[in-house]
Amino acid sequence: MDNPVKVLIVEDEPNALIGLAELISGWGYRTETARDGLEGFEKALAWDPAIVVTDMKMPRMDGIGLLTKLTAEGGPNSNIAVVVLTAMGSVELAVDAMKLGAYDFLQKPVDATRLRTILGNATRQRDTQIELEVATRRLRETGVLGGLVGNSRSMREIFGLIEQIASSNVSVLITGESGTGKELVARTLHTLSARKGRPFVAVNCAAIPETLIESEIFGHEKGAFTGAVERRAGCFELASGGTLLLDELAEMPAGTQAKLLRVLEERKLRRLGARTEQDVDVRVLAATNRDPDKAVADGNLRADLYYRLNVFHIAMPPLREHIEDLPAMADVMIAEMNGKHGRRVSGVAPSMLDRMMAHDWPGNARELRNTIERAVVLCPDGAPLDEGHLPPGFGKSQHSAPLVSDANVVQVRIGTTVGDAERALIVRTLEAMGNNKTRAAEVLGVSLKTLHNKLKEYSNSREEQSA
Repeated sequence: MDNPVKVLIVEDEPNALIGLAELISGWGYRTETARDGLEGFEKALAWDPAIVVTDMKMPRMDGIGLLTKLTAEGGPNSNIAVVVLTAMGSVELAVDAMKLGAYDFLQKPVDATRLRTILGNATRQRDTQIELEVATRRLRETGVLGGLVGNSRSMREIFGLIEQIASSNVSVLITGESGTGKELVARTLHTLSARKGRPFVAVNCAAIPETLIESEIFGHEKGAFTGAVERRAGCFELASGGTLLLDELAEMPAGTQAKLLRVLEERKLRRLGARTEQDVDVRVLAATNRDPDKAVADGNLRADLYYRLNVFHIAMPPLREHIEDLPAMADVMIAEMNGKHGRRVSGVAPSMLDRMMAHDWPGNARELRNTIERAVVLCPDGAPLDEGHLPPGFGKSQHSAPLVSDANVVQVRIGTTVGDAERALIVRTLEAMGNNKTRAAEVLGVSLKTLHNKLKEYSNSREEQSA
């Protein structure tokens, strides 16, 4: 390295301290050592390292105490990346350390390959921190952070949390109704991290059949199961060095959740049918449109997995709860759609804006984006969007009947069974959404997995009747 990154190693066991210093120096880092947390803090103040590698249990001041002092908000060393070393079986302590601001953790005995990867990621974080400061200045000036837009109090709070945790490796659970921008949050966290140059992979757990989900996430070897004609990398491998978003986490089968938890805790995975394990270097984010506490109580989400992923929680508000952000969001979306479709729409007419501000947006930001895109395509170049560019029936309550036309009404006779009424509603909604199952599931207020299961049930019923 032309300008060696400074790494402070804090360890009370002399042989381990010497071994770590020699190992890390051999990779081109400039190292300094300390024998306990108190000496480590004093040297950090004087030497200003970029990274601190510290043991957890030490005399005078332990690793948690050192971490707390180093990461104190606004302190002179608050930008130091702290990597904590924990004994086997102390994952709970490591999770606590991550919540307090640790960059990452590593179990003893130290895996040299894993440590080198962590130090490399932490080094890249220094450059990312500069970019994050630029993004923060832009946010203060424009109310835009990554793909997210807003100046409301709730969005400002979310932006502040994203700024605090983007550069770390902590897991984040993102919740909110469909269409609120959960994936945008995940992509923003990735873009503002040292992993931004590596892959961002998003997988919808509700859209993958239960028989294939483990293969999709963990990968498989040739011959691992019927139909496995070749080796295939899973999402963890595809996201290597980057970020993996597990969307609709609560729809993941219980057995797969157990295997996922093991990967998160041990940082190793085994492809289906493989004999050996491989290291995992992926930041895992999760999202769900369910109430996670209720999902745990209902048995749909493992409590231990929930606690492991919920190091930080970002709850995205529905658009109706921060409707004051809609004008700015619309402006950004119009600019995006102008570029996408080669148009020159000049903004939104006041009458249309009033209509949009009065709407409750059950589809949230996704519905707003679709509405804006449709309007931009219809609007003449140079003109603003107006009420004539809104979809037919826009603004009618989507929570009460009847809908816009008879074609959009499901009529149920007295005496119809609940099952038949449900089937008619699902089939008609799917038709109205142009067979878009994702949109139909959102309108019906069910998960995509539930919708798939219902349609499969109806298909099987038809086959039995025709047999």
